[in-house]
Amino acid sequence: MPVLGDPRAPEPTVFDKSRPGRRAAALPPLDVPAVDPADALADVELATEPPLLPELGELDLVRHFTRLSQRNHGIDIGFYPLGSCSMKYNPRMSEAIAGQPAFRDVHPWAPDEAVQGTLGVLAELETWLCELTGLHRATFQPAAGAHGELCGLMLFRAYHEDRGDARRTVIVPDSAHGTNPASAAMCGYDVVTVPSGPNGLVDVDALEGAVDEQTAGIMLTNPNTLGLFEVEIERMSRLMEDVGGLMYYDGANFNAICGRVRPGRMGFDVVHLNVHKTFATPHGGGGPGAGPVVVSERLAPYLPAPVLARRDDGTLFWDHDRPQSIGRLHGFHGNTLVLVRALAYLLAHGGDGLAQMAAKAVLNANYVAQGITDVLPLGYPHHQPMHEFVSTAKALKAHGVRALDVSKRLIDHGFHPPTNYFPLIVDEALMIEPTETESRETLDAFIVALRAICAEAAADPDALHAAPTTTPVGRLDEGRAGRHLVLRWEPAAGDDG
Repeated sequence: MPVLGDPRAPEPTVFDKSRPGRRAAALPPLDVPAVDPADALADVELATEPPLLPELGELDLVRHFTRLSQRNHGIDIGFYPLGSCSMKYNPRMSEAIAGQPAFRDVHPWAPDEAVQGTLGVLAELETWLCELTGLHRATFQPAAGAHGELCGLMLFRAYHEDRGDARRTVIVPDSAHGTNPASAAMCGYDVVTVPSGPNGLVDVDALEGAVDEQTAGIMLTNPNTLGLFEVEIERMSRLMEDVGGLMYYDGANFNAICGRVRPGRMGFDVVHLNVHKTFATPHGGGGPGAGPVVVSERLAPYLPAPVLARRDDGTLFWDHDRPQSIGRLHGFHGNTLVLVRALAYLLAHGGDGLAQMAAKAVLNANYVAQGITDVLPLGYPHHQPMHEFVSTAKALKAHGVRALDVSKRLIDHGFHPPTNYFPLIVDEALMIEPTETESRETLDAFIVALRAICAEAAADPDALHAAPTTTPVGRLDEGRAGRHLVLRWEPAAGDDG
């Protein structure tokens, strides 16, 4: 039986720890006249019982949440090779800058004249993003990458409808992020899927057959979700141009080419940037996030209003006079403090530093891929991967072991698992992205762990089936959890709380 303080011991819920009459805070004595709620709220239906809230002393409360925090995996604790999500280190310098009161305490309703410094930060960030993407203007309203996708597709629709051309379809590769077809469908488009060829790249001949006068555009990321660069991107761009379609760049993998090649030069009209992936701002846990969208000159009139503008005297303001705008996508102007962090990162690196960042991301991914390719081969080995790669664990199925088992066992080695079973075109996929911030020693340890797990799969597969064994909670039934969601705590039968 685990002893008190054992980190592997189950942590009771805050309700299980509750004891009647215990308090973590004391309210000051009432120093105003008491008012009977029945008189003050005569027309309001009041609850007849107090809410069921936990009752704990301050020390128990602090220890409870501190223990829970220590059980969370995060980039400050260990390696996080979550492919396609780029969980890389957030520099403390950027955190300190965003925490300055001049940024932190700005009210979103403050008049433009009172926040010229913050508007100046956004204006400079827009300049950077346009330069890096080779495009014309940007909006900061989208709160995340998928929100940016929605914005981009609404821009597609506004552009075509403004020309009296209500197109019906958007093309999406079969290896795309799942949010791509979802965003297209949310905008009312029919999704046309184009397959990948045997080399893991878009089958451009199939694409040519799918493109017609009803094609509003195509959604791509380059390098693609397999981490492979789409070498026929210029041909794809010409195909879209020939039918008057637009090109959307999913910025999930921009960190592989940042500072080296511009999506605008490839023919893209819209780019969303996950600044947490490329410019090391916080990510995960439901927020914060930011997914600024950068567009070509022909789409700039349709950007969400307001857009940042500059008066003749040099002062900045939010321009609401945008008759062709698709409207607002966010209550205010995006998650500004995340954007402050992004600019701090850009200024710290400069153009040469960003190019070096991309090179190191590619180097680290290839280093790990080469270290495991004999036991976990690439799903598509025809081209060298860039910043991430997708291996297949299908050979381990001969021992009754699947990719999920490998990932669960990695937890026992102290590593966060990579992305599993995505993209769907690779059997038993393990999608690994080391990022540029990890040291060679960390990568070596990760390689050693994966190789040891593959050897264990043949010698003792049951050990993998039981993993993880070093955590407070063992193997979960993710399928059942997904089918039968329990989103709130409820007392057990006969429990009075």
